[in-house]
Amino acid sequence: MDTTLVALFMLILLMLLLCSGLWIGLGILLTGMIGIALFASAPVWQVTVTTMWGDSAEWTLTALPMFIWMGEILFRTSISQSLFNGLAPWLSRIPGRLLHVNVVGCALFGSISGSSTATCATIAKIALPQLTARKYPEAITLGSLASAGTLGILIPPSVIMIVYAVAADVSILEIFRAGVIPGLIASALFSGYIAVWALLNPTKIPKPERHYTFLERIKATRELIPCLLLILGVAGGMFTGFATATEVGAVGVVGSLIVAKLGGSLTWQTFKDSAYGALRISCMIALILAGSTVLSVSMAFTGIPKALAAWVASLHLTPYMLVTALCVVYIILGTALEGVAMILLTTTITLPLVVNAGFDPVWFGIFIVLMTEIAALSPPVGFNLFVMQSFTGRSSGYVAWATLPFVLMLVATVAIISVFPITVSWLPMMLRPT
Repeated sequence: MDTTLVALFMLILLMLLLCSGLWIGLGILLTGMIGIALFASAPVWQVTVTTMWGDSAEWTLTALPMFIWMGEILFRTSISQSLFNGLAPWLSRIPGRLLHVNVVGCALFGSISGSSTATCATIAKIALPQLTARKYPEAITLGSLASAGTLGILIPPSVIMIVYAVAADVSILEIFRAGVIPGLIASALFSGYIAVWALLNPTKIPKPERHYTFLERIKATRELIPCLLLILGVAGGMFTGFATATEVGAVGVVGSLIVAKLGGSLTWQTFKDSAYGALRISCMIALILAGSTVLSVSMAFTGIPKALAAWVASLHLTPYMLVTALCVVYIILGTALEGVAMILLTTTITLPLVVNAGFDPVWFGIFIVLMTEIAALSPPVGFNLFVMQSFTGRSSGYVAWATLPFVLMLVATVAIISVFPITVSWLPMMLRPT
């Protein structure tokens, strides 16, 4: 059968299964198994079981539940209140004032959490009531919170980065290190937009309630100490290479438990809730990962990746044209698929294309994480939109419209790392063992 017809059949089958309400992981798995049964002369069950076991038995995957658990523990602590109290005195004089707490707070929390949704919800839990009470404009408040929450998967550690590293067979620590500078660039663009907007709309930003002395700011900084110590412990292991990704994750879990205990929010119930939450998310990702490996094998049998690569090569696209085309494809996919599924479904096909175009696999990992950030802000399935909707009662469409300027900042970040790939490769190169 013609490869194009096979690809179209499998795409339609996958969409039908996903639209039926079936779990994403099961939908992907069934599509792969049906593809093997129809288009490959191989025993379906033997190929399925062997593939699932071979790809799920990797030691690097043990880092995944560690970072998920760390984020679940921190989500249930009082660390967001400490971040707000410690940052507010320092940011109250910048144009945009406390709106910058959303960005800086999410960036700091993202450096000890691996989840976009957890970062968004944790900071919004404290910042949103505070900003609402002070009468900050609702649209830019919601937009900055939802968008800055995506920094949780760009600033390492990141669950999405681990998933990509396993799928692309690259070093987890390398991809962690590569995300630091792009994360800072995205944060700076978010804050820069807030400052410019505040300067253009000075009457919409409330006056500062009080003037903090330098000594009061220093005292307030004490609230940040637990968070900064945890960042130091996690980042120290990542940047020095002293520990593996799994070991860094274990250090993060222990540090999170200590922070929760010191903050008085660690109880047996919160411990159980965090463990159960981590287990649920880990199992969901594991099922999607298992299903995607079977689908990848199915596509390899049918020759779809090879045919697609040949078709793209025949178009004679320049590297930047290819990146632009992939941006469009991932933005469209992001409106229908969750980030983990999007990465696992496409990496097998797209990674060879970008490598042939001269891009590094680690660079592509950061590119695809940025696309996942945009997906988290894209209706109808953008998870950060749902988080802000649950906090405010506003429709996801309203929140999505409020995030639009910040989505453009993420697109600008993609443009920057494309034109200047050194922004991604410099830190991993500097920290690579000689």
